[in-house]
Parts: sequence; C-alpha cells; structure tokens
Amino acid sequence: MPGPSAPTPPAAPPQPPPGVPPARRSPTAQAAAQPAAQPAAKRRTAWAEGTDRLRAAATTEPGRLRIIGAVLAALVIGFGAVTTWQMTDRSAAAHDVLYRSQPLSDDAAAIYRSLADANTAASSGFLAGGQEPAAVRDRYERDIERASEKLAKAASNAGSTSSSAAAVGKLNELLPEYTGLIERARANNRQGLPLGGAYLRYANDKMQTQMLPAAEKLYKAENARLSSDYAKAEPYPWFAIALGVAALAALAWTQRRNYRRTNRVFNPGLLAATAAGTVVLLWLVIGHTFARSGLNESYDDGVRSLNVLNDARIGSLKARGNENLTLVSRGAETTEVKGESKDKFDVSYRALMKRLGDKDSGLLGEAVALADGDPGGENPVLDAAENVGVWKERHEVARESDDSGDYQGALNKVIGAKGATGECFDNVDAALDRALAHERREFEQAAEDGRGAMRGLPVGAAVLAVLGAGGAVLGIGRRLSEYR
Repeated sequence: MPGPSAPTPPAAPPQPPPGVPPARRSPTAQAAAQPAAQPAAKRRTAWAEGTDRLRAAATTEPGRLRIIGAVLAALVIGFGAVTTWQMTDRSAAAHDVLYRSQPLSDDAAAIYRSLADANTAASSGFLAGGQEPAAVRDRYERDIERASEKLAKAASNAGSTSSSAAAVGKLNELLPEYTGLIERARANNRQGLPLGGAYLRYANDKMQTQMLPAAEKLYKAENARLSSDYAKAEPYPWFAIALGVAALAALAWTQRRNYRRTNRVFNPGLLAATAAGTVVLLWLVIGHTFARSGLNESYDDGVRSLNVLNDARIGSLKARGNENLTLVSRGAETTEVKGESKDKFDVSYRALMKRLGDKDSGLLGEAVALADGDPGGENPVLDAAENVGVWKERHEVARESDDSGDYQGALNKVIGAKGATGECFDNVDAALDRALAHERREFEQAAEDGRGAMRGLPVGAAVLAVLGAGGAVLGIGRRLSEYR
C-alpha cells in the first residue's frame, strides 16, 4: 500500500532571476516581498486626554480634594461677586431716589405750582385796577423766575428723547408767549381799556390748556422715573442669596466629609471660609431688609403724601385763579350745566374746591389720613381744611353781591384787605407749604436710613468673599499636605 502523501509546501512567490537588483523588480514582486503595513493609531484630543486625567485623579483622595477645593473657591467667589453686583445696583438706585429722581419730581411740581401761582397773581393784580399792588407784582415775577430756573434744571436732566424733554421744550416755548400776553393785558388795563380783560383771558386759556398740561406731563414723567428707581432698589437679591446658601451648604458638606475621614472636628481654613460666608449672607439679608423697610417708609410716608399735597396746593391755586377770572370776565364766557348757562370760571372753581374737599374727604381728607396721626404733618392740613371751609362761605357771599349787581362789593370780598377770600387762599397756601416741608423732611430721613443700610455692603462682600475663598483653599491644602 502506498504510504500517506507528504504535505504540500506553500507556494513561494516567484523570485527574480539571479543578478537582478531589487529596484528592477516588478511592482507586484515588490508588494509581495514587503510585509503588510499596520493601520495608523487615531490621535486623541486634548479634551479627551484631560477628561481621562481628571477621571483618574478623581479616583484618588488627593485628586478629589483638589476638585472640592476648586468648587468651593468658585462658589464663594461667585457668591461675593454676585452680591457685590446686585447690591451696587440697588445702592445706586437708592441714591438716585434720594438725590436725583425725587428732587427732580419735586422740581417738576414746583414748576407746576409756580406757573399756576403766577397765573393767579396776574389775575389778582388785574382786578386791583391800573395801580397793581407791588406785593402782587413781586409775587408774579418771583413765580416766573422760579419756573424759568426749574425749567433750566429740568432741561439739563431730561435727556434729548424723553417725554420730559418734550414737555420742557414746550414750556420754554410757551412761557415767553404767556408773559407777553400778561404784559399786554396790564398795559391795556392801566389805560382802562376793555381789551385788557380779553388779553388776560387769552393768557389764562394758554396757561390752562397748554402750559399746565405740559407741566403736568413733566411732573408725571419725573414721578415715573422715581417709581422706576424704587423698583430697582427694593427687590430682594435672590440670586445672591441662593448662591450664598449653596456655598455654605458646600462648605458644611466638605467639613462633614473631612470629619468622617480624619476624625478631626475643625479645619481652620474651612471654618474661616464658613464664617466669612455666613457674615456676608446675614449682612446681605438683614441689611437689605432694613434698606427695603426704610425705602418703603420713605414712599408710604413721604412720596405719597407729597404727591397728594402737591395736587391739593395746585388745586387751590387754580381755584383761586378761576375765582378771580369770574370777576374779570363778568359772564363773558359761559358753559352749559344741566341745560343751564353758567359762568365758565365759576363752574371750574366749584369743581376744584369739591376735589380739594375738607378734613374728611377729597385731597385734604386723603392728606390727613396719610399723615397717620403725626402732628407735624396733620395739623397744617387741618388748618388748610378749616380755611377752605371759610373760603367757600366767603365766596358764596361774593357771588351774591356780584349777581345782585354790586360788582365793587364782590371785588372787595375777593381781593379786599380784610375778610376777603384772598385771605383764606393765602392761609391755605401757607398751611400746605408747611405740610409739604414736613413731609419732605420725613421722606429724606427715611430714604437716607434705607440707603445707609446698604452702605459698605458691596465692598465688604467682595473682601469677605476673597478671604473666604482663600480660607477654603488653605483648608483643602492642609489636607493635601498629608499625602506628600
């Protein structure tokens, strides 16, 4: 029997003839003679390498401590930075409330009052005849000068595109026109010409329909700016408070972890960081609470009362002007009331006096309620209310005289030296001026207390945050030194 066949050897690649150099071999032969090339390894990104190193470091205690230290430092620094940022904004808004927006609002009210008072003084002087009393003339000129000064100040603070700027520009344009009409009315009145009354009524119409609405627009715009500053200063800094709580929680967790691994109760660095963070958080919460309380008090007991008192004083000025113009026009201008023709200026006077009210109603009643039992603010308003009541009684007597044809008697009861309605008006105006001065002081005191509660907090928070972050890093560093 034939034996098993021998295994067939693998076929050898064809060899070049002897003496043929490798360079002259065929490409197929060269490829067969060379070993197969290995695929190139894929290069890793720096991010992937860094992640792997961080993951590897996190598996060791020193690596974990380094990560914890970095997180603690970032939280404490972030807490300090956000606290500084938010409290700087609120402190700046509180400063604007006290030294910028409220004074500008007060100036806008002063413009309104000055214009209304100038109009009243002009009509009072006209009623006195050709020989205008020097005191009345001086009052008119002081009002015009004060309005001009306040308008210049308002123009420098209004900005070029705001509604305040438009109102200021309109008033600056109309004021010379108004004063020109008043001078023409005076010139004709001195000569005994009836045309003077027409000029005065035209000037009053310009004041009532154009100038005072523009002044009211300016007043409302400045009040809106004041409200905006309050809205920026009062809200709690919740973002900063949340970061502070997170930072303290992280510090507490780290110290508990440290205690469980080392049995050491205190780590001086971490303890210092916790103390610094606690001080900042308490300072932030308590300081802003007191600041908010002061600002709320300045608005409730100051700004609201000032707004009502300004409205009441302006209302009394306009009522006095209409009372004077009732005698100037002598029924030349009428309006329809319930199907009956009434003197236009007397109708306006009665509406304004009704809005002014008494100690239990109207603007004066609201001012008494806002005074909240404070004698310094309440007593002047009660004096004003009492004089308003007398004013109404004397006005009715004057109207009876005028309606019966006794024009001179009516004139004496309105602008006379004694027992006239002008005496009541002066008393009302002086009482409201005292009340305004008192409420302005109340506002300034409360607003200053609110602003003072935030004083030093932005800088203090930044300094303590840096110290706290340093303490956290040192505390972690002390633990790391144990592994060297």
